[in-house]
Amino acid sequence: MENSIYDLIIIGGGPAGLTAGLYAQRGKLKTLLIEKLIPGGQILTTDWVDNYPGFPEGVSGFDLVEKMRSQTERFELPIVSDEISSLSVKGHDKVIAGTQNTYTAKSVIIASGAVHKKLGVPGEALLGGKGVSYCATCDGPFFRDQEVAVIGGGDTAVQEAIFLTRFTKKVYLIHRRDQYRACRMLQDKALANEGIQPIWNAQVEKIIGTEEVEGVRLKMVDGSPDRGLPVKGVFIFVGIKPNTEWLSGLLALDGEGFIKTNDRMATSVRGIFAAGDVRHKIFRQISTAVGDGATAAFAAERYLETL
Repeated sequence: MENSIYDLIIIGGGPAGLTAGLYAQRGKLKTLLIEKLIPGGQILTTDWVDNYPGFPEGVSGFDLVEKMRSQTERFELPIVSDEISSLSVKGHDKVIAGTQNTYTAKSVIIASGAVHKKLGVPGEALLGGKGVSYCATCDGPFFRDQEVAVIGGGDTAVQEAIFLTRFTKKVYLIHRRDQYRACRMLQDKALANEGIQPIWNAQVEKIIGTEEVEGVRLKMVDGSPDRGLPVKGVFIFVGIKPNTEWLSGLLALDGEGFIKTNDRMATSVRGIFAAGDVRHKIFRQISTAVGDGATAAFAAERYLETL
């Protein structure tokens, strides 16, 4: 494969990458999708998806990925497993170095995604998908009339805590400092919401439970006694990290490392596009990733017509 020159190479096999591959194959482009592990991305860590159009009863993350992957198989999208270490440009060609092979393409769609920053505390990995969540929009409805904890103090944490009050009995908004970092408008809304109880100066030491979340253990950083908090859900919003380290300054990124694009998903380098969670955007959902992937594939096809 290292000697083939593709019209388009897609890096990443989540919803954005799979959708881009589907559109590219239907457009008769010579396409290759490269995925580090197995196609699916973060959906594979989601137990149940309740807000993706076309599934009125909801769908498991695994089943949704299987349907997406099967659809790309029908259009015979080639998928290889490799971990990409660098991307460079030589004339019109884009050279992609992986641990297994080197690949060359006329255009590239980067759909390498992002990962939620973890707390790194005991119980977090064990209870992922069993009460530990990184997406209130995805999982909030599963905690109707229950008490949950939201960890974080930035815009996302405070906004998602407000959102969760639509479903839950109570939201404990836990932050390690004595004030939130979110914008003043969000802070005011949260503090005025009777469904939210702030817990200041607290760090999560452990998430308690074996089969499901039963609570959290908090270390109080202001010297007050440490405490346990019985909750059924723990929503963690301490930041998100894009998978862009391997780009080595090739593309324009925002201050957090996300790829800057225009509305056609074009990056700062001609012929290179980005789609899904890896790009700078205001909302990260399966549905928006799918839209990004379709747009990027269409834009790549139009770019190739100019060569």
